[in-house]
Amino acid sequence: MAQNTKILVPANTATLLTDSAVTALTFTVEGQFPVQLQGRSGTGAITTWGPTYDSGQGELNIAVADLFPGVSGADRVYALAFSPTVVWVSHA
Repeated sequence: MAQNTKILVPANTATLLTDSAVTALTFTVEGQFPVQLQGRSGTGAITTWGPTYDSGQGELNIAVADLFPGVSGADRVYALAFSPTVVWVSHA
């Protein structure tokens, strides 16, 4: 399901940024704390840690495969923060 929204990422909780399987997304860290992305394929366990983004950073229409090149079929993206923060995310 497509979305265009802000998501609260609680401290120390992997939070799903994508409502469903996606191939690309756009996001910006709007809170003041950095987030580290995590990826997975399908409904399995989170399989990998990804890049970290600071406040004000993000990506424009980045392919999930580019975020997690070592995860075959990665199609879901999570954010992890050590302090609560907000991420704006948009995907089809």
